[in-house]
Amino acid sequence: MTVTDTEYQAIKNNDKRYDNIFWYAVKSTKIFCRPSCLSRLPKKENIKTYYTKEDAVHDGYRPCKRCQPLGKSVSDEEWVKEIDTILLQNFWQRLTLEELSYLARGSESHLRHTYKAVAGITPQKRLMDIRLNIVKKKLLETDFTVKEIAEGVGMENVGYFIRKFREYYGDSPLQFRLKNTNSAK
Repeated sequence: MTVTDTEYQAIKNNDKRYDNIFWYAVKSTKIFCRPSCLSRLPKKENIKTYYTKEDAVHDGYRPCKRCQPLGKSVSDEEWVKEIDTILLQNFWQRLTLEELSYLARGSESHLRHTYKAVAGITPQKRLMDIRLNIVKKKLLETDFTVKEIAEGVGMENVGYFIRKFREYYGDSPLQFRLKNTNSAK
């Protein structure tokens, strides 16, 4: 259900009086919260309201780690899965740790430490892994230029992109494309 002006005001004001009357979900992050949640206010067009928390869960929304709309905390493992989903859905954006922590509804330091403890790598490293795996596929399956591919995965500095690609795969993107498209023929 689309958010009403009254509901939006309650969310904007973190109004506890509306807790357990409705819950709101953020379409862009797939997370749902109580109206009193202290997380940053999402755009109105990204909000969907629910009158039962079970409906939000049924529609695929995950509970916020900060306001705990299910009345229990989200496990670190569940939160890392949520962060991975956010990374996969937003890899092409300039995604700083600050922005990621906003999208995942947690503090930057807690997110970084929890992610590393559970996943064994930092969220920034995971984001680079996602980007470079997509780049590898695009190099082999498209005729896009290296610059177009780099920009398409959110890496506007082509020199940095080439350096990271070489660190991961041992060749520049162009060398990788030439070696692997010639051997496939």
